[in-house]
Formats: sequence, structure tokens, C-alpha cells
Amino acid sequence: MDYGVAFRQPKKLREACGICGGFAENQPLAFLTCFALYALQHRGQESAGIVAGPGEGRKMWLKRGMGLVSEVFPESADLKGVVSKVAVGHVRYSYGQDGRSPENTQPLKLRYRYGELAVAHNGRLLNATELRAELEEQGAIFQTNTDSELLAHMIARQGSEQLEEALAAVVPRLNGAFAFIVTDGRKVVGLRDGNGFRPLSLAALSGGGHFLASETCAFDTIQASFIRDLKPGEMVILDADGVRSRQVLSSVQPNLCVFEYIYFARPDSNLQGKNVHLVRRELGRRLAREHPVEADIVSGVPDSSIAAASGFAEQAGLPHEMALVKNRYIGRTFIKPTQKMREEGVDLKLNAVRKIVEGKRVVLVDDSIVRGTTSLKLINIMKRAGALEVHLRISSPPVTGSCYYGIDIPDVKDLIAHNRRPEETRVLVGADSLGYLSINEVVTAVGLPDGMLCSGCFSGDYPVLP
Repeated sequence: MDYGVAFRQPKKLREACGICGGFAENQPLAFLTCFALYALQHRGQESAGIVAGPGEGRKMWLKRGMGLVSEVFPESADLKGVVSKVAVGHVRYSYGQDGRSPENTQPLKLRYRYGELAVAHNGRLLNATELRAELEEQGAIFQTNTDSELLAHMIARQGSEQLEEALAAVVPRLNGAFAFIVTDGRKVVGLRDGNGFRPLSLAALSGGGHFLASETCAFDTIQASFIRDLKPGEMVILDADGVRSRQVLSSVQPNLCVFEYIYFARPDSNLQGKNVHLVRRELGRRLAREHPVEADIVSGVPDSSIAAASGFAEQAGLPHEMALVKNRYIGRTFIKPTQKMREEGVDLKLNAVRKIVEGKRVVLVDDSIVRGTTSLKLINIMKRAGALEVHLRISSPPVTGSCYYGIDIPDVKDLIAHNRRPEETRVLVGADSLGYLSINEVVTAVGLPDGMLCSGCFSGDYPVLP
């Protein structure tokens, strides 16, 4: 099913993908990969897929499709029968105008002179247009319109049977954000771009072998032991000899996306040694200190803002209440076909608890404001339920710019904070007051050394430009 470009107007920022995969002997790798994808489902809900092998005739088994992991793999126990030493998994949220088409689901599996190749990608290549034009001039025939397929074509043209050697030769030509997991059926290779925009970590499987995943919560699900995060520009090879590492990009500058901490990652994940839940709680504490307000209760917008709301309440000395209840059986609002239907979808998805908010001054904590549609509807919901005042507190700075690295942000003209002062935004969403957390407080709350986070969508200071 292809919903078309008109639907690509998210109210919340959307991560591009989640990837995972590993090498092990005598392990149900496809089965483990499926469970890892369940843990990564929040990173993409449009399609899911797994490739595993080698099977009969050295061919790799592939299953992928549109929908959630549970829809693509309704009988996950059947995957225990898939015999393999390697497996790679992918969940996807399509970026921009590449659409929700079945041919764009991943992992991509292609045949070339040395056998088969499978690719799973999280991120966005800034020079994809130029690379695609170059390859088409050389006679390449593309099966998808994703930039992920470019890597496979470039590997095939290297003329090396050794996958890691071919990758080492082509990766320096890639510009932008990428975390790739690639397999030829004999080994699994993971690599990150020189800025480390997208996360990728390594773990040891309890029965032997190793596994890679976008977030550490996937390791907990399959009872793997976290080893470390891959370094920017690093390539890790998993095969029968264990784990080997190779630095394929010499010029690196860590710039992990700050929104991984603010919104994208699951609270039980650790990124660069920092637990996401604890970071979000600290964001809330700092938000309370930076933007105090006279109020009666604090509530977070489910689910990603609950931790920040708890930190705000703790710092402010106010009760932390569940003033909003989420209906988890309503379809995702960002795929509604019209703005009116998207707005009505929020009414179906979130409801205020009248007995909690009635007659109260409420601090409503959210992680971000993108278009402002959700904030407007939620404030209206709270006031219809009897809230005397609704004070909106945002645990990040105003989103004023685009993202070039794989996050689906609307055009800047559609960002409510673009070219508007906070007071103007406050009036538009109907809040009694509005406070954003400053970028300095966000960086301090995360606790990484200076310069290790990308915050271009807030500051306009982008590490790499197209």
C-alpha cells in the first residue's frame, strides 16, 4: 500500500530505521533477529524484514513486507527452523518522498558475481543523487529508489571477493549519515559514518557469536551482553573467527543525533554509556529550573515525555500525575490523509483524565513541538476536561531547521517555531505559558564531551552539509 507524498507530514519527528544482525553457529539467528526487531519497532513501523543464510545452494532466505514486525512475522516461532549462521534485520520508516512502497522494504538482497549480498541501512546519504547518476551512466539498473541500494552497486563494482575490502574501498565515497549492516552469507559487517550520526552497538550472544543493533534494548530482549558502541568511521566484521575491527574512515568527529536522547531511543537503551531514561529525567529537572511556574500538577505526554515530566515534578516539588491516557489501539496519526483527520486522530489517541486535571493548573511536558498540531489539540483537550491553566514545557529547544541525516522533519515553513518567537508560538497553541529547554542545558544533561552531539535542527550549525 502506497499512501503517497501527501501523507508525509508528521507531527512528531520520525527516525528513519532500526537495524540489527549477527553471526553465530548453532543458534536460531533468524528467530533472535525477529525478537530484536520487536525491541527496535519504535524506530520504524512501515515495514520489517529479515535475511538469513546461507541456505541450500548458498542462497540466503529472505522475508520482508509492509507493516509491523508482528504482521510480517505472525508466527515468529517458525523462524527457529531457518538454518543460518548469519542474519540481518530491519524495521523502516520511509524518509521524505521515497514512499511506502514494497520494493523499498529492507533488507535489500541482490545477486552479484560472488554470490548474494544483503544490506540494511539507517540514515541518509547526502550525495545519493550524484552517486546514483554516476552508476546509472555506467549501466546500473536500480530496483528501488532508496539510497541504501547504492552501497550494494558500489560493492559489486569493486571486483573484490572479500566483502570487507570492497566496503573499505567504497565507504570513503559516502557522504552523510549511515549505519549499515551488510552480509554476503559468510560474514556480517557493521559500519558507521565518520560523524556517528546514527547509533550502532555490539554485543555477545549467550550461546556464542555476536550481534549488532541500533539500540542496546535489542540486546536485553535476546539476552545478549553489551560489549561497546561502534566508533564513528569504524567497521566491525563478525565471522567464524569472532570479531575484528577496522577503522575505514580516518577523519572522524562524533556527532550523535541529540534527538536519540530526547525522543527517538527507547528509555531502557544506553547510548554512548548514557541511559536514555536518566537523561530524559535530567532534562526535566533542568527544564523546571530554567522555566519554573506556579502550578498544581505535572503531566507528561505519553510515552516519550514521561521521564522528563517526572524530573520536572521532582525538581519543582509538584505531584506527577497521569493526566493523559493513550489509546494504544488507534492507528498512527501521521498517516492520516488530511490535516483535519490528523487532528481528529489525536482526540481518539489521547484523552485527559478529568478527575485529575479539573480545577488544576497543569504543567504539560512534551519532548518537542514540530508543526504545533498536537500541542494545540492536547491543550484544548486539557481545558475541555476542566484544567484552569495549561503551561507547556518542552524538554528541547525550538525545532527551527531541517535535518539532512535521516530524520523526517517537515519543510521549515511548516515548523511552528521557524521565524517565530516563543511567545508567538504560545499564542498559536493556546498555552498559558511556554518554555523551551536551552541547548546548553540539553548538552549538559546528556553529559557527553563538547562537540559530540548533532543539534543542527535547533542551532542551524550542521556538521556536514549537502
